[in-house]
Amino acid sequence: MSKKTLNRDNLEKLGAEKLASLVMELVQGSAALQRRARMELSAAQGPKDVAADIRKRFASLRRSSSFVDWRGQKALVKDLNGLLTMIENTVAPHDVNEAFELLWAFLQLAPSIHARTDDSNGAIGDVLHEAVQIIERLSPKFTMSPHALAERIFDAVSDAGNGEFDDIIPALSGNLGPAGLEHLKEITKAWQASPPTVLELQRFRGYGRTTNPEESVRRSRASTASVILADIADAQGDVDAYMARYSAQQLTYGTIAPDVARRLLDAGRVEEACEIISKARAADQARNFRYELDEIHAECLERQGRGDELKAHLWQAFEEVLDGQSLRKYLKLLPDFDDIEAEEKALNLAEAHPDLAAALYFLIKWPAQDRAARLVLARDDELDGDFYELLTSSAEALEAHHPLAATLLRRAMIEDTLEGGKSKRYRYAARDLAECKASEPAIEDFGRFATHQQFVDRLKQKHGRKYGFWQLVEA
Repeated sequence: MSKKTLNRDNLEKLGAEKLASLVMELVQGSAALQRRARMELSAAQGPKDVAADIRKRFASLRRSSSFVDWRGQKALVKDLNGLLTMIENTVAPHDVNEAFELLWAFLQLAPSIHARTDDSNGAIGDVLHEAVQIIERLSPKFTMSPHALAERIFDAVSDAGNGEFDDIIPALSGNLGPAGLEHLKEITKAWQASPPTVLELQRFRGYGRTTNPEESVRRSRASTASVILADIADAQGDVDAYMARYSAQQLTYGTIAPDVARRLLDAGRVEEACEIISKARAADQARNFRYELDEIHAECLERQGRGDELKAHLWQAFEEVLDGQSLRKYLKLLPDFDDIEAEEKALNLAEAHPDLAAALYFLIKWPAQDRAARLVLARDDELDGDFYELLTSSAEALEAHHPLAATLLRRAMIEDTLEGGKSKRYRYAARDLAECKASEPAIEDFGRFATHQQFVDRLKQKHGRKYGFWQLVEA
């Protein structure tokens, strides 16, 4: 490896003085990098110093009120992840209780952070979830009274409005123990039954002329209490308590039945699980939640020893939605050599499936690249270039051995972008056009399809005024 390669070993050879100069030069003009450098200096002094600096940063984040756009959000997420790393790797090894307090304070930043950024991509939520996971990793090492911990958890979960304390009960169930879980259950039920506070009434008042604030508080509390009690029931292994939160009607919902049935199966209550799933599948006429329901139904049939019904169910699931997992399970149930014939039949069915996107996804993932390429060449006029995630991954999978098919997939995305004037995707379309050009030498015969130059000429004729795109192509 070259001595000029930018890696850790070569940088270390520069020496401390040179590296210090480089760091000072790099952090100039970057508040985020300066904060990171100061944190590292504090870490070198010891966990108490870094903990103090982390709390100062928390205070700064709470005070901030300016809106963070999508560009700034990336820097914010990086900053938050850096704080979590410091807590887990620098503070926790020396003082796990202090690390726990810092992580708790970190989660309490959620309202102020969510108030000034759009988290539609879930990036902030992912960081908060990581904080809960760190708490779970550290949980065996920190100490707190089960009753005090239960009350702290209740206060946090009952007041959380952004899901920041989701999964905190499972994360700390071992610390709560039987006594803490029971105490948490008691205070949750007492809170649900108690009269609403003035603050709660004020929060719900004015949402609409017909809205009854007391009724709104009651419904909100019932919803929160239901989640808390369900987590407690899971921690206690009490399936009946988990089920008790739902009515008979709710147990037929495709969003609820699979979770309940899974817990019953885990508890060895197979017949009850199968009954719930059967009723839910019958009620779900629109087949909106068939994947989850069908997956549990298959396990029920297997646990009941109903082999022929299981094979029929798995084949139907594959045939209808090209579910590869169902097909693999089906093939494993067949005798030797029968599975080869069945696989060929399944691949033929997939190639002729009316939903081109589903067929392409299945054939690429199976994998059956030759068939996927043949599908693209035969039905290129059906390609929807707006399915850019599927088409991009498929093109990457096919380009080595099927460059023409990969080119057609990329052309579909380019045309969709330009036809729709989707300027935010111009740079991706320009990249796809460059990939098409790079694949051209590997294509021996374009057959009925336009050559690369013919395709470019056609684009210029139809979209020659989309200057933003062509500037990126020519850059």
